[in-house]
Amino acid sequence: MEQYKKEFIEFMVESQVLKFGEFTLKSGRKSPFFMNAGAYVTGSQLKRLGEYYAKAIHNKYGDDFDVLFGPAYKGIPLSVVTAVAYSELYGKEVRYCSDRKEEKDHGADKGSFLGSKLKDGDRVIMIEDVTTSGKSMEETVPKVRNAAEVEIVGLIVSLDRMEVGKGGVKCALEEVKDLYGFDTSAIVTMAEVVECLYNKEVNGQVVIDDTLKAAIDAYYEQYGVKE
Repeated sequence: MEQYKKEFIEFMVESQVLKFGEFTLKSGRKSPFFMNAGAYVTGSQLKRLGEYYAKAIHNKYGDDFDVLFGPAYKGIPLSVVTAVAYSELYGKEVRYCSDRKEEKDHGADKGSFLGSKLKDGDRVIMIEDVTTSGKSMEETVPKVRNAAEVEIVGLIVSLDRMEVGKGGVKCALEEVKDLYGFDTSAIVTMAEVVECLYNKEVNGQVVIDDTLKAAIDAYYEQYGVKE
């Protein structure tokens, strides 16, 4: 596992973005872990977050893209901080763009988007926190493709939860890939999280002990993607 992935996993725990216990998800599933990217709230946290996304994008897609598109609402700060980090780390200027939930009908920036306008020929990377059902892609992919003749290079999220999506067979990221025809990836997978944290300490405490590991295994026995 790359060093930046290990650091990112510990960063999620330290920031209380990735939590362990018992949580009821929107789907009704009871999960032993939960991720809330809204818990990144300080300047230093957001700076580091952008750097991890930038490293993962560079590692997966290289520099051959023009725009980072973050679906509203959580995707807005993600696209901004990652664009800043990409410029600082790799010396490449990429534009950010996000959609509005409601179209603005006045002013110089009226329309359906924030940030840069999408142009014909743009290569776009979609950026999100986590994808569990693919609903945000359902809403935003048509907007992006209708705005200009763009190519969506891929989607990147923080964490691949590695559980079945709406279809009940493949994970949500694979469902998005099949439905829209572009690549999908994550900074880390839940398997990498367990590998990194099982019986290991973060800030003096073991994060995933034997009891929690058993609960995670039981969850994936029920909801995990079957290879």
